[in-house]
Amino acid sequence: MDHLQAHEYLISKPETTVSQPFGEGVDVYKVKGKMFATLALGKMGKGAEENPHWWMNLKCAPDEAHILRDIFDAVIPGYHMNKRLWNTIILDGSIPQGEIERMIDNSFMLVVEKMPKKAQTSILLQLSL
Repeated sequence: MDHLQAHEYLISKPETTVSQPFGEGVDVYKVKGKMFATLALGKMGKGAEENPHWWMNLKCAPDEAHILRDIFDAVIPGYHMNKRLWNTIILDGSIPQGEIERMIDNSFMLVVEKMPKKAQTSILLQLSL
C-alpha cells in the first residue's frame, strides 16, 4: 500500500476529515474531531534522503501494538506519539495491504468506541450501509 492508497482508505471512513494542524506535510485524520491516524513523509532512518517512505501513525491496543512490532519490521513505536497506544507503520511495501487496512480499521474503531453512544451509533450505521 502506498501513501495515496492509504489516504483514500483513511478518508473513506465515515465522518472523517483531514487537516494539517501540525504543519504542512503532516496529514491528520479525525473522526468527529478525534484523531485516529496521521500520514507524513518519513524523515528518519538510514538512507531516508535517497529513498524516503511515508509513515502512518495508528492507534492500537497496547498488547497488539507490541505483537505487531514483533511481527513486522516496518511497525515501530508511534513517532511523536504515546508509544504504548500508537504504532508507526512505514509504508515500504513490506506489509500486506489487507493487514494495513485492518490496522486502520482497528485504529478508527478504537477512537469511535470512546465516543458518546449517539456519535457511535451515527458512525456505526454508516459503516453498515
